[in-house]
Amino acid sequence: FETREVFLKNLNRPFGMLVLNNFFYVANTDGLYRYPYNNTALKLETQGTKVLDLPAGGYNNHWTRNIITNPEGTKIYISVGSGSNVGENGMDKEVRRAAILEINPDGSGEKIYADGIRNPVGMDWNPINKELWTAVNERDDLGDDLVPDYITSVKKGGFYGWPYSYFGNILDPRMKGERKDLAAKAIVPDVSVGAHTASLGFTFYTKNAFPAKYKNGAFVGQHGSWNRAKISGYKVVFVPFANGKPSGKPEDFLTGFVANEAKAEVYGRPVAVTVMHDGSLLVNDDSGNTIWKVTAKK
Repeated sequence: FETREVFLKNLNRPFGMLVLNNFFYVANTDGLYRYPYNNTALKLETQGTKVLDLPAGGYNNHWTRNIITNPEGTKIYISVGSGSNVGENGMDKEVRRAAILEINPDGSGEKIYADGIRNPVGMDWNPINKELWTAVNERDDLGDDLVPDYITSVKKGGFYGWPYSYFGNILDPRMKGERKDLAAKAIVPDVSVGAHTASLGFTFYTKNAFPAKYKNGAFVGQHGSWNRAKISGYKVVFVPFANGKPSGKPEDFLTGFVANEAKAEVYGRPVAVTVMHDGSLLVNDDSGNTIWKVTAKK
């Protein structure tokens, strides 16, 4: 049978969720909250506690705040997108933004884990080498084919270029040579997944239900472009990995969301991707208001 309940209400643009130490955490766009939780609950009606304020507002609704714990459950990582396209409102408005934050489960001990990451959203841990990985939306207004979105490993203390450079030390001409010192040390992302694809969802596949080629590879949910002459994204792609490293180009995995490419009409827009215990893949579609379940043929 199927049961549908409003699990938790009166939130402010919630996105990331996790369960840790008998608490349910939810990341609103302006703060991280936690609620007492047990796994039999169909709804939460207890009062939550804000454990951390988060910066909100800004460019093109970079409002998603995703959360993930480390494997030990001792830290929480929070993805926070930039408040602008390329810092045009001043970098003083970008404090704690374009970054992945690290905190203790009670909200204390905040650190910038990595920054210069324009709009990180999906996150997961590489099952082979235990590195943190993320999917990132890159900047706009440099043309249809710049700058590619990407997935990448995230180095502790690493700087990934935004807004001064992209894909390493390629300088953004709009920044007019500012902070070449930072651009010079910018880390080159691991895998390009196409310009303006709005790659949001990210997960490694660690189950055995799909064919062997998918084991330990990555799925990426692409929400789709809004500012490109020919639309891009609107699908789920797969990136093969071998020995913990990308081993091939992204390939289409789940398509059919585009109704009319010439008119930029679509049936839906994939966002998050999640692997279930049975090895199936869930894909949520926030335009079609649908959760898709992908299973292997038997």
